[in-house]
Amino acid sequence: MDVPPKLKDWSLVRSFLAVADTGSLSAAARELGCSQPTLGRQVQALESALGVELFTRHARGFALSDAGAGLLPMARQMQDAMQAMTLAAAGQSTQLEGTVRITASVFASHHLLPPVLVHIREAEPAIQLELMPSDTSENLLFREADIALRMYRPTQLDLVARHVADLELGVFAARRYLDRRGRPATPEDLLRHDLIGYDRNDLILRGMADMGWPVQREDFVIRCDNQATYWELLRAGCGIGFSQIGVAQADPDVEHLDLGLDLPVLPVWLTTHQVMRQTPRVRRVWDLLAEGLSRG
Repeated sequence: MDVPPKLKDWSLVRSFLAVADTGSLSAAARELGCSQPTLGRQVQALESALGVELFTRHARGFALSDAGAGLLPMARQMQDAMQAMTLAAAGQSTQLEGTVRITASVFASHHLLPPVLVHIREAEPAIQLELMPSDTSENLLFREADIALRMYRPTQLDLVARHVADLELGVFAARRYLDRRGRPATPEDLLRHDLIGYDRNDLILRGMADMGWPVQREDFVIRCDNQATYWELLRAGCGIGFSQIGVAQADPDVEHLDLGLDLPVLPVWLTTHQVMRQTPRVRRVWDLLAEGLSRG
């Protein structure tokens, strides 16, 4: 399907798509990093250029009009084309310099990556690094990051992934908590202690069930899904919880409880778009990340 000539101003089309996806000017403005009045003017400019009303306004926000719904597939085509152009252009760079944007969880960004990034900067001073701590899955297909550090293997067809490490997990508690409540000697003793678990994430529940412990969400007296906050709750003495052995053993205020549990490992995967993988600066940072993370 051909795109009408008046629909070829990408900035206006991008604004249209953002409002269509979010249903409000404020949410779309946050997504695009612009002001709400600017976004509103861009939508109005596109409506004026096309001579149609793209949205119907109501109390809860914006809904696509019949005309807007009809134009949405063509706008998506433009978005796909711009995405492909951006990736293709970025992949043509042959210089071992420039910026590489890395995303990882807040916990990994704080505890795992800083010493690795020091090594990368020492090895390649012409490459600038941007670290984006985020517990959401940033979209590599839209260049929100060049390389992602994941604790699972991505499955999208256009992405390449490399397994670089397995992180051992253990049971830990703050020494102040253990001095106050006593130290468990067996796995069964854990159930008589305050346990720190996840809120909506059922990873711990499924892991303990696999070990023959059918615990319930309510068995964890403090629950939090944010890994960085979870760790600080443990360090503060709120109870007993789970963490990466390499991180926890580096903290003198935290004690490792060796209860003979056979805990699973946490896999570490590097991921990038297959086009960006061929860009020299991205490939070099990818290799140095893999090297640093595999060393622990």
